[in-house]
Amino acid sequence: MVHLIFCFLSTLFIFVSLSHLRHSSAEIRRHFSGISHGSLPHHRHSYSASGSFCFNISYEAVEPVDLDEFLMSQLCSGDAELMQELGEFPDDDLEVELVERECRTIRPSVPEEGVELDPHVRDCVQSYTQPWLVVSRRSIHRLHSFPTPLTLSFGLLGVLRLQSENYNIKNSYVCNMFSPVPQEKSPSLPALCDDTTRTTLTCSDFNLRALQPDHRVESLLRFSSPEELDRFNLEARNSNRYGELFGLYPPIDEVQPSIRPIPDCPKEHFGQRILVRCQTIKFEIEIEPLFATMALYDLKEKKKISENVHFDMNSDQMKGFLRSHTPHTDPSTLARSAIFSISYPSPDIYLVIRVWLSNGYRIISCVCWQEGERLSDEDLFKFLADIKRSSGQRRVKIIPGFLRLEVSPVPETVPGCLCPELIPVKPVSEKNPRAVKEVLEFPSSEVYVPHNIYQNLLYVYPLRLNLTNRLTSARNITVKIQFMSGEDPSCAMPVIFGKSSGPEFLKEVYTPVTYHNRSPDFYDEIKIHLPARLTEKHHLLFTFYHISCQQKQNQTGSLETLIGYSWLPLLNNDRLQTGQQCLPIVLDKLPVNYSLHSPEVPPVKWLENHKGLFNLELQAVSSVQTQDSHLERFCTLCHALEGKTIFPIRVGDEKISENMFEHELKLSIISLSSSGLEPLVLFLHQVLDKLFRLIMQPMVIAGQTANLAQIAFESVVSVVNSLHNSQELAKDHQGRNCLLATYLYFVFRLPDTQHEIHTSGLCSPGTGGLMAHPESRYSTLTRATATTVGFMLLQSRIRSSSNPDIPAPQSPEDAEVNNILGKGLNLPGSRISAAGKVSNSSQSSSTRPTNRKLFHEELALQMVVSTGVCRENVYKYAWFFFELLVKSMSQHVSQLDKKAVSRRNRFSDRFKDDITTICVFICLQELEQAEKVNISLAFFLYDLMSLMDRGLVFQLVKNYCNQMAAKSVSMSTLISMRLEFLRVLCSHEHYLNLSLFFSSPASAPASPSPSTSSQTSSLCSFQDHKIAAMFDLSQDFKQRHYLTGLLLTELSTALDMESEGLVTFNVLQQKAINATYSLLCAHDLDQRCSRPEVKAKIAALYLPLVGIIIDSINYLDFTGTALHKSRKSGGPEEDPDSITPINQSVAMAIAGNPFNTLARNALVSMTGKTSNMLTAETSRNLLMCFLWIIKNADQNLIQRWTVDVPSSQLSRLLELLAICISCFEYRVKTHQRLLDKSQQAKARLEEALLGGIGARGEMMKRVGGNDRTLGQRENLRWRKDLTQWRQTNDRQDKSKAELDQEAIISGNLATETNLIVLDLLEMIVQAVPLADCKDNVVGGVLKVLLHSLTCNQSTTFLSHCFSTLRALIVKFGDLLFEEEAEQCADLCQKVLHYCSSCVDGNRSQACATLYLIMRYSYSSASNFSRVKMQVTMSLASLVGKSSDIHEEYLRRSFRTILAYAEEDTEMQSTQLPSQVDELLRNLNSILSDTVKMKEFQKDPEMLMDLMYRIAKGYQTSPDLRLTWLQNMAEKHNSRKCFTESAMCLVHAAALVAEYLSMLEDHKYLPVGSVTFQVSYYHDKDGVCSGRYFTESGLVGLLEQAAELFSNGGLYEAVNEVYKVIVPILEAHRDFRKLASTHDKLQRAFENIIQKGHKRMFGTYFRVGFYGCKFGDLDEQEFIYKEPGITHLPEISHRLENFYSQCFGDGVLEMIKDSTPVDRKKLNPSKAYIQITFVEPYFDDYEMKDRLTNFEKNFNLRRFMYTTPFTKSGRPRGELNEQYKRKTILTTMHAFPYIKTRINVIQKEEFDLTPIEVAIEDMQKKTRELAEATHREKPDAVMLQMVLQGSVTATVNQGPLEVAQVFLNEIPADPKLFRHHNKLRLCFKEFILRCGQAVEKNKLLITPDQKEYQQEMKKNYNKLRENLRPMLERKIPELYKPIIKPRIENRDSFKRQSLRRTQDENS
Repeated sequence: MVHLIFCFLSTLFIFVSLSHLRHSSAEIRRHFSGISHGSLPHHRHSYSASGSFCFNISYEAVEPVDLDEFLMSQLCSGDAELMQELGEFPDDDLEVELVERECRTIRPSVPEEGVELDPHVRDCVQSYTQPWLVVSRRSIHRLHSFPTPLTLSFGLLGVLRLQSENYNIKNSYVCNMFSPVPQEKSPSLPALCDDTTRTTLTCSDFNLRALQPDHRVESLLRFSSPEELDRFNLEARNSNRYGELFGLYPPIDEVQPSIRPIPDCPKEHFGQRILVRCQTIKFEIEIEPLFATMALYDLKEKKKISENVHFDMNSDQMKGFLRSHTPHTDPSTLARSAIFSISYPSPDIYLVIRVWLSNGYRIISCVCWQEGERLSDEDLFKFLADIKRSSGQRRVKIIPGFLRLEVSPVPETVPGCLCPELIPVKPVSEKNPRAVKEVLEFPSSEVYVPHNIYQNLLYVYPLRLNLTNRLTSARNITVKIQFMSGEDPSCAMPVIFGKSSGPEFLKEVYTPVTYHNRSPDFYDEIKIHLPARLTEKHHLLFTFYHISCQQKQNQTGSLETLIGYSWLPLLNNDRLQTGQQCLPIVLDKLPVNYSLHSPEVPPVKWLENHKGLFNLELQAVSSVQTQDSHLERFCTLCHALEGKTIFPIRVGDEKISENMFEHELKLSIISLSSSGLEPLVLFLHQVLDKLFRLIMQPMVIAGQTANLAQIAFESVVSVVNSLHNSQELAKDHQGRNCLLATYLYFVFRLPDTQHEIHTSGLCSPGTGGLMAHPESRYSTLTRATATTVGFMLLQSRIRSSSNPDIPAPQSPEDAEVNNILGKGLNLPGSRISAAGKVSNSSQSSSTRPTNRKLFHEELALQMVVSTGVCRENVYKYAWFFFELLVKSMSQHVSQLDKKAVSRRNRFSDRFKDDITTICVFICLQELEQAEKVNISLAFFLYDLMSLMDRGLVFQLVKNYCNQMAAKSVSMSTLISMRLEFLRVLCSHEHYLNLSLFFSSPASAPASPSPSTSSQTSSLCSFQDHKIAAMFDLSQDFKQRHYLTGLLLTELSTALDMESEGLVTFNVLQQKAINATYSLLCAHDLDQRCSRPEVKAKIAALYLPLVGIIIDSINYLDFTGTALHKSRKSGGPEEDPDSITPINQSVAMAIAGNPFNTLARNALVSMTGKTSNMLTAETSRNLLMCFLWIIKNADQNLIQRWTVDVPSSQLSRLLELLAICISCFEYRVKTHQRLLDKSQQAKARLEEALLGGIGARGEMMKRVGGNDRTLGQRENLRWRKDLTQWRQTNDRQDKSKAELDQEAIISGNLATETNLIVLDLLEMIVQAVPLADCKDNVVGGVLKVLLHSLTCNQSTTFLSHCFSTLRALIVKFGDLLFEEEAEQCADLCQKVLHYCSSCVDGNRSQACATLYLIMRYSYSSASNFSRVKMQVTMSLASLVGKSSDIHEEYLRRSFRTILAYAEEDTEMQSTQLPSQVDELLRNLNSILSDTVKMKEFQKDPEMLMDLMYRIAKGYQTSPDLRLTWLQNMAEKHNSRKCFTESAMCLVHAAALVAEYLSMLEDHKYLPVGSVTFQVSYYHDKDGVCSGRYFTESGLVGLLEQAAELFSNGGLYEAVNEVYKVIVPILEAHRDFRKLASTHDKLQRAFENIIQKGHKRMFGTYFRVGFYGCKFGDLDEQEFIYKEPGITHLPEISHRLENFYSQCFGDGVLEMIKDSTPVDRKKLNPSKAYIQITFVEPYFDDYEMKDRLTNFEKNFNLRRFMYTTPFTKSGRPRGELNEQYKRKTILTTMHAFPYIKTRINVIQKEEFDLTPIEVAIEDMQKKTRELAEATHREKPDAVMLQMVLQGSVTATVNQGPLEVAQVFLNEIPADPKLFRHHNKLRLCFKEFILRCGQAVEKNKLLITPDQKEYQQEMKKNYNKLRENLRPMLERKIPELYKPIIKPRIENRDSFKRQSLRRTQDENS
């Protein structure tokens, strides 16, 4: 009985759009390509031969030592022990191992057992199941595979003992990095009321002895000798130091060429995977069971992209209806969930669910009514397109129901999952849940991933049956489908996958029935598991039935009526049939042997006359069926070489005889490149394996040797080229095709030809058959054994593919190779001889049997003899063949008996010659090609060092370097290529041993041709060896330490080369420095090198680098460091108090340059960077290398070197140390957020550092990282993207803990680098007694120490630094106090600065140091007065410049120093204690002034008054007075008051000039302070020891003043200043500075011309203070100078805010008017401020001299403001009663001055009568008209505004009204006659100006303003007519004298330049 499920009419579709799976095609390809994309190779610019090309002979690589011979002969036991620490050197470190494949399923997918497989299937299955063959390195200590530095820094905090330190930051303190900053106090009333007129230094308002002193430094004076002190300091410095310096330094940000990524392991391809769970399908009407399938469809590609998934959602009741039709149900068919894979996500992908019923008349859909005639995929795609177009708005027939789906990403593990072959996927669930099926994907586009598992499936799709012309009534049609292995019905195979709720596999399936349709469309998918071995008997059988819906009356038997049969053989000419087929239907019984023929052949009765009626499609998914004609042909012919083959061979539809076999095989090999890319990639591993076998398997065919090796090799090259050229395939960052890299690393193994070679005859009738060559020699090419390939090139390399015995002409390239090889390459053991000389093979050192071919030898030979395009591609993709050679060589070496065979004899001489020739060919490539192959060759030689004779490899390296140097390329390109090349070689895990780091000069190997110096050095002992020579990059060094010597040579050359462009130069230097940096970093973090003696040996290896760095000091850039950023940035974070008013160049001119570096960088800052300057980051990297060497080298060696070096070299070394301090200064700005951390944060950080799980655990938890597996990532060196430091450091949203750790690491780096510098300084100082120029040395060391104190430093470093300073004072006190007076002053200032530190430890150390300075200056130098002055000046300078000096800490420090003096028993009998006491009281007095200053920080005028008062208090101390003037200048500068800052410096210059005039009289010098019109008195006892009291100091001050005048816009004053400077410069013949001076003068004059009338000078206000709350300020009046365009509300608001904070709310009141203040009307409990705008006032005669804008705004002492009033008391009234009071104020000094406010000392007032007020108003209007009319560039708008206010009659109180009030009648009072006449004359001039203005306006108006002009003219005429009678009226009495003029005595102020009146000079 046939069991059918009736499914009639339509199909129900449910669509789910998968638009959320959108991805770009590039992402998709990356996803499925197996290996992610690497970055593309960096394409450098190729320079032509005409580029810079300069070499010298020393740049050639030297002759290396024979490394293996040296190791065998001269290695001593100590060296061997050191070598063992760094790995088992020189033993092999390459290991060939088998790695089992990772299988996803519980068992691998393999063919059925017991079946003999075809050779191709057998090879495929073996390829999919055999383990990977991997060549790994035994040494896990890959040189560059260590964690990057900050991986250690963040991860191993416990190991590194990182400490949270206190940092002293410039102008601020970070106390333990979390201490709260002391809050600023607002000024208090008593402070405001204090008497601040004190002028002496002796009064003290604070008792120091009432304070508690700080902890004193123990044993300050208890050391018996300086040596004991040095020993104590050394022990202290060496405690708690960090071993790994690079562990504190962030990794460099670059792509390193020494990274050769390990490809990902081959695996099955999966796209983006989604899990779909079907939970419910339900309709309102449930009358029949429901069945469903779901699949994915891509609407854009119009393709079904997944197989069908069947599921049964019926209830148990419904399933009961079907039990009789289901024999059994397998668990796998009960699945309701499926996992889909999507390789190309798209918004056009839909999940289509078909639901069908079994009731019999139609199928329904919840989306639409789908008619039975429209069931094909084409109809479905049309329907989906309609849905997408209409966006769901299309009206369709709805059948009520619902479907519930759950769509989600696939989790990592899915229990109960089955692969498409129904094999359970790991892990298998123990609970046996409902199965989840993985759905096989049919990708919408090609997927380029080689097959990795056995898969052999066939999908059959019945499409359409057309019976419309049949006369019978067959309308309900079904098709039975069977997979047959024979013609008997029992031969139906159970290989058809079942659907839902049934058996897993079936022997037959039926298609659903479409009701009453003679030409039904089918939508079924039949999935078949193909047998592994297909024969000609395997076929598909189709049986067609008509199904009756109901039995007719009287009808018995089955409901099925047979219609006919059809069949389809699976093989056609041994090829699997796929694609669309159209089969006829036979009506008769099937004939015998029908399956052996196609359906067209048998003579039977056919339906519709043998017409094709049944359409179907076959689709194979198979990893054994190639489905590509070229691949099938190649595989078939290859397998014909195996076993017993009977000729002729059938290949496809042709037969190949034995005579044609070789030809056809070669053609098939050649045609491989014509195969499709996708099938070639899918079977890539099998194709390459077969080609490599052909290279190794020369065959004898019909008695002739088949020459297949060369053509097979060329095919390999062609395949490699095709894969590289494809845009679809991924490449890594080195340009390697990822598929090929994967094949080489995991898949390739030596071709095993033994099981394939059969000597038995492969017989065909009449022939000898096909047999393998019995002795597999080099049968492809004829050549003499052990003869150099270079000389056989003429015979061997240009052989044709068809006949290798035909020679060809020699090419020029061959001649070049022949020439190079003919000269000899000095290879150890080289057997290069004259051409034609052939040595016997028995003399060869080769140990391999002569009758066995070796793959690496054959491969190298083929590379050498390749020609034409093949050769080009071989070297274009050399990386593939190099890695192929290395892997085959590794397998060869693994099979050798290493004890019997030495390293030198592992490979034959001819193979070595071939390798040499290959390297020569690489060097002969064009530049662009050579650059691409450069890294590949480097990795090849890198690998050879683990396999071959290392002496030979070194020779290859030397030849490469020299041949590259001979190429016509630019120097930069050459260095870049050689650097990349060497960087790879130096990344070898045994690099240190290869460089013989353990060999001292005494045990250095003799070079092959040793020079005299090297012979001498090999005989010397270490002690007698010239130490300085060890720091030179000598020939002997380069020979002994070969790789290191090459690398340092490249670095030195890169630093010294001429620039070829800034970008190229910087990149090249960065590359050279980073290569060295990476090496040292790797050594530092290598656990094998952790012992100090090992690190000392390694550091000795790099000693020449120290000399290179010192010589390159001029290229180092530290302008970007924090030290200089604070001077240049000018950003919002900049502290205004830290800005110096003196630029670098001027300061150097004044002070003398402490280091050339400062001058160089000052020059750089003025002129821009020089082209050869390194970047700041590169400079830091280079200095890290220097510091690491100094830290780890033998200390005695370094010290002896500092004794031997010349003084010039030593000074450069000290300069370098200063640069190191600047470069590694702690950056407080980076970690600004850390300043306001809470105490809770501090506690948590300490817990993480000191206890609990440790910081490493915290870090690992935060970044979620695990320890990296060294085995898998051994080739990944310095992968920044894999390090935790990079992952956290690049993020912006860092957590608080991460910021804390970054700050701690940065701080510890700064501490350690500074301590290294301090160590070296101590070594230099201790070597001073051995040196000649000790004074220069001590001074230089002191400069470096002082420089370190100016930088942000930790408490740890400061403690050691102060100890070193004290040791210097003890040992060289006399020298310091006598010869280094200037630096001693600096020392006092720096130490005093730290005395105010809020950190107890810093304060304690500073106090001890300062007391020691006082003690030694008193006892040893007897120069205590100078030290007293220097300390006093230092304090004055500190308190003036710094706004955050903590006076409470300073006082405590004074008390501590006093305690030292009181407790110093040795000095109690001297005057020292009393003198210290007096000094400290004076210092305390200065501090008291500072307290008041500090409280007025927000009131700049009061602050400057205080500073001015303090400066005047130092009348007898010029040094201190100058210091305070500079402090004032700095404050002004910070507030952008450039003019006042300049005036301060002018006053300072006057002070200096007065001092210089007292010393000697020079005509070119100013005549003391008289020149500046400033009076300064110099006490004869006053000490002027400062750096400014020199001629250069005077020039420096004036130059800075001129610059500030220029900044303030007073360009005329610049000229006056330079009038003083120029004579001095002329006297000194300083023409360079004169040129610069005149250039600045020119710019000043040009500015006057351009900006003359546009400059905005100061705005002035009168400010009066009233009320007793102001104390001394009560009833004081000042003139305030404010910036230009300052409005009255601005200054009013500022003062009101400040004094409101002082007095509190409601106390201060602002007086709004300018009337005189009546004290009686003021509230005594309040404070009042009156502010009035004032203007400069000049008499008429004064205006004759003040013509320019500058002259009217310079040297101002008189100011005026007006107050309107009336007799009635109102401020405003009618014209005839409006009076005006003018008030003229005179100040004590003239503006501009050294202050911005000056006291008013005189006030004058006079009133104007109403007619005088009218006269002033009319004069003003007349002036405005004249100015508007006669402007150089007329302004029509301005002119019309003035004109309209003058001639329009409607203006209130306009000119006409004024005339009518005052001129209408002659006044009765004769006293007013003159005023009346004057007003009349004013009006006459006014009306004249109005007429001129009207005419001018006529010329300026536009055409649309003519009417306006006419109206204006009319108004003017009307005004003139109205005024005419009044203007013509005469007053006869006017000429009689009536009123005697008032005589006023007013001072005359002449035009002066920088001059003051006599009362200023007091």
